[in-house]
Amino acid sequence: MLMQYIFRILLPIFVIGLVSSVFGQTTGKLTGRITDKQTSEPLPGANILLDNTSFGAAADGDGRFSIINLPPGTYSVSIMMIGYKTTKMKDLQISTNRTSSLELEMEQTIIEGDVVTVEVARLTQKKDQTGTIKNISGDEINALAIESVGSVINMQAGVVNGHFRGGRNTEVSYMIDGVQVDESFGGGSATVEIQPEAVQDLEVITGTFNAEYGRAMSGVVNVVTRDGGPTFEGSASLGGSFYQTNNTDSDDQDIFIGLTPDLNRSIDSKFSLGGPLYSDKITFFTNVRIQDIRGHLNGERIFTVTDTSNFYSDDSSQWASQKSGDGAFVPMNTGKTLSAFTKLSFNLFRGIRFSTLFSYSDDQWFGYDHSFKYNPDGRSSANKNTSYGSFQLNHMITPTLFYEFKLSYMNNKGGSYLYENPTDTNYVHDKYLENYGSGFFTGGQQKDHSILTTIDTTAKFDVTWQINHNHNLKLGLMGIFHGIDRQWRSIRNKYEGESIAGDLYEPEVFGDTTVYADIYTVNPKEAAIYIQDKMEFDEMVVNLGLRYDYFDPESSYPSDRRNPANQLDLPDSMMSAFPNAPIISQFSPRFGFAYQLGNQAVLHFSYGHFFQMPPFYSMYQNHSFLVSPSDYQTTMGNVLLEPEKTITYEIGLWQEITRGVSLDIALFYRDIYNLLSTKIISTYNQIEYGLYSNKDYGNARGLEVKLDLGYGPITGMVNYTLQYTRGNADNPTQTFDRAGNNMDPVNRFIPMSWDQRHTLNGTVMFNGKNYGGSLTAYYNSGSPYTFTPQSESVLSRINLYPNNDYKPSTSTIDATFYYKFKLMGKLKGNLNLTIYNLTDQLNENWVNEQTGRAYTAVIRETDLAGHRSDFNNYEDRIKNPSMFSSPRNIKLALGINF
Repeated sequence: MLMQYIFRILLPIFVIGLVSSVFGQTTGKLTGRITDKQTSEPLPGANILLDNTSFGAAADGDGRFSIINLPPGTYSVSIMMIGYKTTKMKDLQISTNRTSSLELEMEQTIIEGDVVTVEVARLTQKKDQTGTIKNISGDEINALAIESVGSVINMQAGVVNGHFRGGRNTEVSYMIDGVQVDESFGGGSATVEIQPEAVQDLEVITGTFNAEYGRAMSGVVNVVTRDGGPTFEGSASLGGSFYQTNNTDSDDQDIFIGLTPDLNRSIDSKFSLGGPLYSDKITFFTNVRIQDIRGHLNGERIFTVTDTSNFYSDDSSQWASQKSGDGAFVPMNTGKTLSAFTKLSFNLFRGIRFSTLFSYSDDQWFGYDHSFKYNPDGRSSANKNTSYGSFQLNHMITPTLFYEFKLSYMNNKGGSYLYENPTDTNYVHDKYLENYGSGFFTGGQQKDHSILTTIDTTAKFDVTWQINHNHNLKLGLMGIFHGIDRQWRSIRNKYEGESIAGDLYEPEVFGDTTVYADIYTVNPKEAAIYIQDKMEFDEMVVNLGLRYDYFDPESSYPSDRRNPANQLDLPDSMMSAFPNAPIISQFSPRFGFAYQLGNQAVLHFSYGHFFQMPPFYSMYQNHSFLVSPSDYQTTMGNVLLEPEKTITYEIGLWQEITRGVSLDIALFYRDIYNLLSTKIISTYNQIEYGLYSNKDYGNARGLEVKLDLGYGPITGMVNYTLQYTRGNADNPTQTFDRAGNNMDPVNRFIPMSWDQRHTLNGTVMFNGKNYGGSLTAYYNSGSPYTFTPQSESVLSRINLYPNNDYKPSTSTIDATFYYKFKLMGKLKGNLNLTIYNLTDQLNENWVNEQTGRAYTAVIRETDLAGHRSDFNNYEDRIKNPSMFSSPRNIKLALGINF
C-alpha cells in the first residue's frame, strides 16, 4: 500500500517535472558574464572550468554562462580563451541553494600561458539574496569554540535562545541534505543530530523562505553533510574537560558543592576518516563520537531509595530519618552519548551521482533535580536511540536540467524512565517518596514511565531547469508517512487499596482505558508540492513561488466534546460518535526581491504566508478521550486542529563597507495566527478539562545586524538581534493553567518568555598554518519572568500579568586555541585547548519569582518554623545551583591528523 501510494503521487509529478522544473536543496549555482577588458564586448566561446572537477561551461553569444548542480564547497575557477590571458579565481564559495555571480574581464595577450589571478568579490555571493540567509562552512564551524551544530545556530542573528524571530521553538524545520528530520511529536528540535566534523555546509534561514521549504513558520536549518575526497584523510582525538571555579554565595559557601576535576570531568573521543574506495568514483566519509559527560551540578548521597523519614511531630526529639547512603558527592547532570555517521558517494556514470547515508545515535541523560539532591539514585533518565538512513540520486540530464530523488527512513525511540521495564522489581514502595518537613526527598523514586517511538518515511523528488539566463523554474513534491507509538504509564502498586496491602508492593501498569495510561498508535501522512520561478537579471533577482500542503490525521474524534468517551450514560443526542477527521490542506504564496545598488550593495524585500501543523502531541494526547473526575486534571488532543499561520514581511540591505568588511541589516515583522492553545470544555456533569485549539495570537518585530570582517588570516563576525515579541500566551496551556489556579484570564498582549530585547555575540578568529584560535563573546540583556509579590504586600491584591519583569543580563566569553605539529611521515599532531566561560562569570539562568534574583528568597518566620529536618536548613531549599550557568570549563584534546 505504501509503495503504491508513493507511486501514484510521484509518477505524475515526474512527468510534469520533465516539462517544468524544480530546485534541489543541497546544491548551488555559478553564473556570470565574460567580456573583453578594453572593449567591454562579450567573449562568446570562453571556457569556464572548475579546477579538479568535471564541471564547466562555455560562454554563449552574449558572454554569459551558467553552471548548475554544484555541490557546496570552495572551488578554484579558470577562464580560458585563445588570445587572452587565463584568468583564475581562488576560494570561490558555493553555498547550498544559492547563486554565485561573476562579472569577469579578460585581458588580451600575445604570449601563450599568461595567467591573471583575481579576487572573488563579496557581491558574488550576495546578489541573489532575497531573504535573510546565513551559510556557514564546515571549516568555519570547526574553528569556533562550540560542541554542537546547535550552538552555531544559536549564534546567528535572529535566533534568541532557540527561538527564531520571536516565534515559539516549535516553528523551525530541520533538514539533513534537504530532507526534513523534525521531531514532529514534540516539535522543538531535530531528531537526527550531525556532529560538526561531518558538516560540509550549514544553511540557516531566519527570515522568509522560498516555496520549496514547508512545515515551518519562523526558520529553516539545512545541514549538508560531507563527502569523502579523492585522497585519504582522517583524524582521531581524545579530549578531557573539567570545571574550575571560585564562585561562592553570600555566606562564602561553594555554590557548586563537591566540584572537583576528578569527579566532574568529561571524556570526548572523536574519529573521522574519508577517502576513495574506487579512485574518485566511489568515496566514503565516516565519523564517530563518544562522550561521557559529568556535569557541574552535584548531589550528596545521604539517602538511598529505601530510606524513610518522619518529621511530622512538633517535637524535634521525635524526628527520625534513615541515612544509609554513603555520603558521596554524585554528579547529577550527566550524559553518555554515542554518535556514528557514514556516507558513501558514487560517481560511476557521467552526469549521475548518488549516495547512501546512515546515522546512528544512542544517548542517555540525567538532569539535575534539586528535590532529589540528597537522594540522587531516585531520578529517572531521558533516553534516545535514533537510526536514520537515506538514499539520494542526482541525475544531470542536460547542462541545464537535472533532477534529484531522495528517500529516507528514520526510527527514533525515546523515553523517560528509571527502568525501561515498567514492572521492574527494582521499583520500590511509594511510601518511601517523602519530602515533608525538609523539602527534599529522603527516599523513593520518580515513577512516570514514557516511551515514544516515531518512524518517518520520506520521499522527495526535485527537478531543476535553467530555461535561460533569466529564469530558473522549480517544481517539487514531498511525501512523509509517520508512524507514532506512544506509551505513557504511571506505575502503580498492585496492592493499593487492598486491606492486606500494608508494606506489600509490586509495580503494576494499566491499559489505555484508565487515566493512569495514554497508549496509542497512529499513522498520519502529509504531502506537499511547490512551484517557483527564480528570475535573475543583471541588477535584480525576483523569487516568486506557490506551495500546496496536504495533511491527513488518520484518526477519529468524539462528536460531543462534553461526553467525549461516553463515560456518562446519557440520551443518544448527548453521546459521542467517532467520525474520521477530515483532510487539511492550504496554499501559501511566497515572494522575494533583491536589487543591486552599485557594485557594493544589495537591497532585498520579501513577503510570505507560512503554515505549519501543530506538534503531534496536541492532536493525539489522551487518545482514549477519558476525562478525570477532577477539574483541570485532563488535557486532550484534537485532530481537528488547523495549521498555525504566519504572515511575514522583511526588508534588508547588504553593504560592503570596505575591502574585507561587510554589513547585513534586516528589519522584520510577523503576525502569527491560529497558535496552539487550550480551551476549557465543561462536561455534562460539570467537570472542566482542556482541549487543544487554535486560539492564541502573537506578533514579533525586530532588527537583525550581521557584520563580517576578513583580513588575511584574521576573520571576525558580529551578530546582533533587537527583538520585540508579544502575544496572549507564551505556551499552549497557559490560559488553561491560569483558570485551574483560579487566576484571571490574560486580556492583553504580554511579552513572551523569550522576549529578550538585545542579543549580541562577536567572534575573532586567527587561522595560521600551524597555530590559531578564536574568541567569542556573548551578551544577553535578559528575558522575562513573572514577578509574584509576597502575600503581605499590597501588590498581591493586583492582578499582575505573566512575564511582567526581566531577569538580569548575562555575558560570557568562550575561547579555543590549536597548535599543529609534525609527527612522522604524513602524520601530524594537533593540540586543542578550549575554555568555556573564560572569565568564570556567574550568570543567572532563572530567578526567584519574589526577588528577581537567583539563590535568594523572601524568608518569613513561618517559613523557618515550618522547616523540619535533621540534615539541612531552610535556605537549602532556595539555594538551587541550577539557577546559574555552568562555571569555567577547561577542555584539552590531543589528536592526530593523517
